[in-house]
Amino acid sequence: MPGTLYVVATPIGNLADASPRALEVLAAADLVACEDTRTSRKLLAAHGIAARTVALHAHNERTATERLIAALREGKNVALISDAGTPAVSDPGALLVAAAHREGIRVVPVPGPSAAIAAYSAAGFAGGTFLFAGFLAAPPEKALDALDVPYPVILYEAPHRIAATVRALLERFGPEREIVIARELTKKFEEVARMRLGDAPAWLEACPHRRQGEFVLVLGPGEAKAVAPAPQPERVLELLLAALPAGEAARLAARITGAPRNALYRAALARARKP
Repeated sequence: MPGTLYVVATPIGNLADASPRALEVLAAADLVACEDTRTSRKLLAAHGIAARTVALHAHNERTATERLIAALREGKNVALISDAGTPAVSDPGALLVAAAHREGIRVVPVPGPSAAIAAYSAAGFAGGTFLFAGFLAAPPEKALDALDVPYPVILYEAPHRIAATVRALLERFGPEREIVIARELTKKFEEVARMRLGDAPAWLEACPHRRQGEFVLVLGPGEAKAVAPAPQPERVLELLLAALPAGEAARLAARITGAPRNALYRAALARARKP
């Protein structure tokens, strides 16, 4: 029988956030696949877990996946973790999980900490819909149009880019849009602050440490855009018949509205027969 792949969420800062079930799975696993084995060994050592670790990161993900799938086929149980939080969410691991599914290997999530969900829960924006965009491609300005949505947007950002990203958000969405800046979640210097985008650059500049650490940004929802009503096929046909023959009018009306051409042509002929 093949083994089981466990996708295990680990603390994003405070080691006490490791769940009893996550620790139990890590202790029992034959292999623990880590984004960085040095980082993960600190977590394992803190809880007295002497597990065999193997590296699975962005630079070796394909070859590591092949080796881990082979181990799973042999009946070994593998626990997949990232440096912090939930694996395969802006971290390596999705390739291994997808390969396990293709092989018919059981995949078991062991839920727990997630920086995105932690920040969203502390942001206070109403509604159950949000967009998780992860890390924006550089430069951030090119990706901002996709974030103009009527619900909150969750972003990850690095300290060396945080100021530029906040300025880009301000220029694109204006000073009145709200944003939550969450840094160093669950760690000693944690901050979660909600403010107008217009105030965000000054907030970052107020203290040097505010531009350090790991960031989650929660951009407040934009305004819902009015959706233009779809053109009515018969009205479009009527306007076109004033200047075009029935066949041509039906063809253009079908292209404009998406309605069946044959039905529009029959309607055009029927109009032509009316006294």
